[in-house]
Amino acid sequence: MSRLITCFILLVYALPQQALAENLLVYSSRKEQLIKPLFELYEKQTGHTISYITKSAKPLMQRLKAEGKHSPADLLITVDAGNLGFAAMEGLLSKIDSAALIDNVPAYLRDPEQRWYGLSMRARTIVYNTETVHKNELKSYEDLADPKWKGRLCLRTSKKVYNHSLIAMLVNRHGVKKTEEIVKGWVKNLANEPYSSDIRTMMAIVVGQCDVAIVNSYYFGRLMKQQPQIPLALFWPSGDNRGVHVNVSGAGVTQNAPHRKEAIKLLEWLSGEQAQHLFAKLNMEYPVNPRVEASDIVKSWGTFTADQSNLASAARLQSYAIRLIERAGYR
Repeated sequence: MSRLITCFILLVYALPQQALAENLLVYSSRKEQLIKPLFELYEKQTGHTISYITKSAKPLMQRLKAEGKHSPADLLITVDAGNLGFAAMEGLLSKIDSAALIDNVPAYLRDPEQRWYGLSMRARTIVYNTETVHKNELKSYEDLADPKWKGRLCLRTSKKVYNHSLIAMLVNRHGVKKTEEIVKGWVKNLANEPYSSDIRTMMAIVVGQCDVAIVNSYYFGRLMKQQPQIPLALFWPSGDNRGVHVNVSGAGVTQNAPHRKEAIKLLEWLSGEQAQHLFAKLNMEYPVNPRVEASDIVKSWGTFTADQSNLASAARLQSYAIRLIERAGYR
């Protein structure tokens, strides 16, 4: 009997230790349908178990901050370099020395201090009505401030981090003064008050309220999948304005990750070729790994040259962008 009790105690003690070594907890602002297939594949291949909590970026970061050194979270996944950079600046993410991540993720799509790495890329570019605009009329984000677009431009609300990051990267390119002039020009050219979503912004073009807008590429993909006959197309700025503004969804290992080594392995796997095919395809985004091709649907939109300014500037210059937006009257 005593031997059985001893064996039982040893088993009870061993199981939690094994679970601690093999279970990962991810905080994710990406929706469940975009991460669950990846986690299930990783679990199948490795035997590790992944639990996850999905909420928007701000509450997750507040939760990490409140939990401090007692946080059970191993990995933070979120969208936009602005959010990733803020998490890093708040001390919520730790430096990762990983040759695999450096090899898989181009320098401009990761934190220079190695605290976060992009996992999928999206372009925030120009969309236009193919029945009222010829692509040769389009030039750049800056050109949308030209009076020729007066009453023809639609924009999503400035409150969204996507626009904060776009304008922050324009500040990085042009400085505050010139960027403010550009945004004021956008505001003067608006056909209507800014819309609450990229989909609504594009639908305003479809129904004739405006001719051009700025949207994330995957929203264009979603709308075209539902309504393939609508007269919309993407335009890829290039040349003197240094290319298309891109952003990422990405991840970092938390500062107090209970299972740091396992979390790094998961992040490396997510940046690898197998996961990249799936990660990008699930939301019609672009792989960050240069060895992986985009899906056929995404490739059908055409090729572009990305602005390769490091996206860490999207976080570093976010406060300048927000104040500039307020001064310009962009709502």
